[in-house]
Amino acid sequence: MSGGRRRAGIVRCPLRYPVRLLVWCAALLLGATGCFGGGEPGPPTGTASARPVTGTQLVIATGVDVTGKNGVRKRLVDAWNDVQEKQNSPWRARAVILPGSADLQRSQLLAALQSGGAAYDIVNLDVTWVPEFAAAGLVRELPESFADDGDILAKASATARWKGKVYAAPYNSDVGLLYYRRDYLAGGAGVDEKKLDALARGRTTWDDLASLMDAVDAWARADKSDRSKNYRNAWTSQLSPYEGLTVNGVEAFTAAGVRLTDEDGTYTASPPTLEKGVTEFRRRVASPRTYEDAFASDEAGTLKDFAEGRTAFLRHWPYAYRTLHAALGDDKLGVAPLPGAAVLGGQNLAVSAAASMPGERVRKARELVAFLTDRTSERCLLDAGFAATRASSYTDPNVSCDDRRALPGTAGPSEGSGGGDTPRDAARRPRYARDTLLPALEAAALRPRTPLYGAFTHAFTTELAALHTSATARATPDEDIARRLDTALRAVLPSG
Repeated sequence: MSGGRRRAGIVRCPLRYPVRLLVWCAALLLGATGCFGGGEPGPPTGTASARPVTGTQLVIATGVDVTGKNGVRKRLVDAWNDVQEKQNSPWRARAVILPGSADLQRSQLLAALQSGGAAYDIVNLDVTWVPEFAAAGLVRELPESFADDGDILAKASATARWKGKVYAAPYNSDVGLLYYRRDYLAGGAGVDEKKLDALARGRTTWDDLASLMDAVDAWARADKSDRSKNYRNAWTSQLSPYEGLTVNGVEAFTAAGVRLTDEDGTYTASPPTLEKGVTEFRRRVASPRTYEDAFASDEAGTLKDFAEGRTAFLRHWPYAYRTLHAALGDDKLGVAPLPGAAVLGGQNLAVSAAASMPGERVRKARELVAFLTDRTSERCLLDAGFAATRASSYTDPNVSCDDRRALPGTAGPSEGSGGGDTPRDAARRPRYARDTLLPALEAAALRPRTPLYGAFTHAFTTELAALHTSATARATPDEDIARRLDTALRAVLPSG
């Protein structure tokens, strides 16, 4: 999950909703309140343990696992521990779950690693954090094979590098996808199968999508039946001023051909090029097609709005598929690559650079990282709902998740939906993985690669969020917005 932080709030699940929607709502409640586990609670907010590097237990610092309390990440760690036990090795590993938002987790990791106490041996980093931790000397350089062994997807591999060196191993990936209500498009608006097929296969442009949105909107506003009673607007996305807005903005700017930084993090844009990005961004969000609540919504809020029928389209991450399918089923839910550019997200595993780590401890930490990101583990992550970072997870019939690492229920049935489980193909992969998720990952766009990413995303979201604060702001010419954005980005990023 890579859209950024979740704001605290209350999730209510009225009893009038259907059973499948209650299943979804329960999952949303857990996600929104941070109840998903996968390890032990971390240290109190804002503190860093000074545990000396002794003993034979490796500690992994990570965020919550969206696959549950006994989720796939915990099971992968348990499987490594089983291997150690069978080899009569004294080494074991455990995961520590960091509390709070993504920004708070980043701050905790920085404090812990900068303290020199080596509270954590391995850290699970958002892909945008790798340059910062690498440039600060907080994580170790890894062998080239950890990022490129002929199987790791190229875009995922790029996120593990900084200044030509490898500092992390791609763990799970992420990419923006387009979810849509099949019942609204086909059963309601009467969209023909040819257009639906083009949508599902990723052969739809944003102009095509706008036409579909207009068709659904016209039907829903004229419909007098219960099918459209909850409908409000055509689409929603994460447009609240946090990382979700950055993601949506970068997708629009990339689609317009705007490159914000080079590979070393140097700012390369200019007001004329930024104006193209602003125009495209506004075309997507500043229209009556966009649900008004999107400008105050995050991942949880937009997921809820879409599942409850308030919009026909949703931009979201792969992890939402299992939840939405449980709520809506095949007859109502469709998923496709996002038209234009879709931002790559995900997490990478890195090894602490603490000087106090003995050589044997470093070796075992690397061994654990290699295990957690090998072909079997990546296939397990895919089966559980994450986006895998390896091509073999999607294409190789000889790669499967063994019983020691699999989540209960993900190993079957061989085809179909299996009740509330994700629909699966004959190889027991999520049915949409090979033809929808993999192409989206291969074509994904990277956010700026810079050690100053925190400053960049703050400046970027501040300027884009200002577009929706008032009627005057919405009427501001694109050229003026581009000049303001250029000034803000030059103030926080090095420029040539």
